[in-house]
Amino acid sequence: MSEDRVVVEVADHVAEVRLVRADKHNALDGPMFLAIAAAAERLRSEPGVRAVVLHGEGPSFCSGLDVASFMSGPISTEDLLARSNGEVANLAQRVAYDWSLVPVPVIAAIHGACFGGGLQIALGADLRIAAPDARLSVMEIKWGLIPDMGITRFLPRLVRADVAKELVFTGRVVDGAQAAEIGLVTRTAAEPLAAARELAAEIAGKSPDAIRRGKRLLDETWNADAGEALLLESVLQTELLGSPNQIAAVTAGFTKEPARFTDPA
Repeated sequence: MSEDRVVVEVADHVAEVRLVRADKHNALDGPMFLAIAAAAERLRSEPGVRAVVLHGEGPSFCSGLDVASFMSGPISTEDLLARSNGEVANLAQRVAYDWSLVPVPVIAAIHGACFGGGLQIALGADLRIAAPDARLSVMEIKWGLIPDMGITRFLPRLVRADVAKELVFTGRVVDGAQAAEIGLVTRTAAEPLAAARELAAEIAGKSPDAIRRGKRLLDETWNADAGEALLLESVLQTELLGSPNQIAAVTAGFTKEPARFTDPA
């Protein structure tokens, strides 16, 4: 993957995506953007994956944009903002938005700094577990900018409008405990990576058919009207009823034995 900025490892139906620019607190340079986008693209169709854990190596999750690297690197800010081939999102947005396209749950484990673009990447995950002393900020206002890496798709679903505006207008830093109080993260844990791995393993033990449809159901109906939402509930449930994995789940419930699920092709 691009200059080894990201490592993807798959074991026991869980994919771990690790940002590996620890000496720079996993700051986002051009190769890092390309590598994260490639990892998300890969996991959209990776066989056997039932959950994803996203985390950063070293002292931080991701400290945001490495501004200096774009002054002389092969990828410019214009490259980040350009759209091509009819894509909904540009490269800057894809590193956050594309996690929503992965059909299985994505869990971000947050520690250290999670600033600017790093926070928006974490917001693209389905769930966020943060260390109580992690530091999170929508930091773009510090540089006279707005957040533009998919924040409009995720932040309004997590916090009240006035809270979102305060975060964007001030760029104030909140710790993990404060982030949990306002809904920016799902919960805190003293060891967020261990907690994320435990949760991913729990999810991986459920029916992959039901998990995938559960994510699709909530994502597609969050702002849908009642008719569309209720119809999709029925369509997805009909697909599950009597299917091999649904029968396996019922059998496991009665026998108390682990279910044997088959992953989608």
